[in-house]
Amino acid sequence: MEVYEDFVKKHSVNEKMKEAWEVALKILKPNQRDLKRGLEIHANSIVIDAYGFAPRSAIDGDIVKAAIEEGASNIEIRDMIENMEMTRCVSDPVERIEFISAWEAAGVTCILQNAGEEGQDIRKLIKRLAHFTYVTDMMRDFIQKAVIPDDIVAAKKQNKHCLYLSANGVPLPQDWVSVEEEIRYIEVFFQLGIRMMHLTYNRRNMIGDGCGEPTDGGLSDFGRRVVKEMNRVGVIIDVSHCGWQTSLDAAKYSEKPIVASHTGCYSIHKHYRCKPDHVIEAIAKKGGYIGICCIPRFLGGDIKRMLDHINYIAENFGVDHVAIGTDVAYVSRNATREYEKLPKQPKRRSPWESLWPPDEFETTPEQTLSMAWTNWPLFTVGLIQRGYSEEDVRKIIGGNVLRVAQSVLN
Repeated sequence: MEVYEDFVKKHSVNEKMKEAWEVALKILKPNQRDLKRGLEIHANSIVIDAYGFAPRSAIDGDIVKAAIEEGASNIEIRDMIENMEMTRCVSDPVERIEFISAWEAAGVTCILQNAGEEGQDIRKLIKRLAHFTYVTDMMRDFIQKAVIPDDIVAAKKQNKHCLYLSANGVPLPQDWVSVEEEIRYIEVFFQLGIRMMHLTYNRRNMIGDGCGEPTDGGLSDFGRRVVKEMNRVGVIIDVSHCGWQTSLDAAKYSEKPIVASHTGCYSIHKHYRCKPDHVIEAIAKKGGYIGICCIPRFLGGDIKRMLDHINYIAENFGVDHVAIGTDVAYVSRNATREYEKLPKQPKRRSPWESLWPPDEFETTPEQTLSMAWTNWPLFTVGLIQRGYSEEDVRKIIGGNVLRVAQSVLN
């Protein structure tokens, strides 16, 4: 396909990226006109991943292996690996090329970046924030930290990229002396650059019930105060991992738009991480958006299924209330080789926050590849195939996220 080959040459697409592209193209089967138009619109638009991850580097397997052999703790090893995956693009020339080429192939302007480990612990949340602050400090000629939505617009004009930082939890001291003391770190993390926070992560916390809990208890009284404080400070409320009643309550008590940044439609695929119609409606009426993820298990299929979820929201709740929040990352081609250097580790218990009720869905490699992060341009092509106007495509791939970010920060 001539248009495809031109794109590959122009963007230095490597073999790993090409494999994912070819899987998606085989599923979508776009004609040359739609492919060309979709790629042009994508290249000329502000593209915002409503929730995702910057490309991940390969670890240095020799260093990690030595630490394991020296008796490093599980926490130390985990932190070492995470630090390398998130920051070796700064120090290693090979990983820097992988990092830059993935951004350019994806054509993404900005990622609402997961910059805080799952939970409320301030010590845990600040580590990822440090990693991505470091990357944007050290590679500012290529990627910057967006502090206000106008920074995202400026990045596109300058042919650069940026991160709008998100935390996978509300930072709480958990001393429980007073409500005011507990919520004071919301503003501290805002001042450090965090612009979106999860109220819960799968499990129940003092704010409300997560989506994995068998109960559906909604926001607590404390949770309402958290919502009020996030509104005051200017932090986007994200209910992706919240229970349905918690999501409804957040929409009810928030004075500003709220979002479910990376989820799906329960009416299409009955997975507990998806949102039912009444929750989607509440978020839409509040002026927010539903970000459709790229997780086959949550969506029930491949790239075409992802487009089905987008269509469902656009047709039933309005095109102003849908976005794409991939929840996936490009991983360096060198990662497998480096991980193979590590000694075999014993089986460990599931992390506390990973409350995943069993389901029978079996993900195929083709489904995962079809929604690879570097396939972002083909998400736009798929929208063109579905008959969306250029204006509506621009809303879905970035405009709606930008609008909510502006509304909440103001």
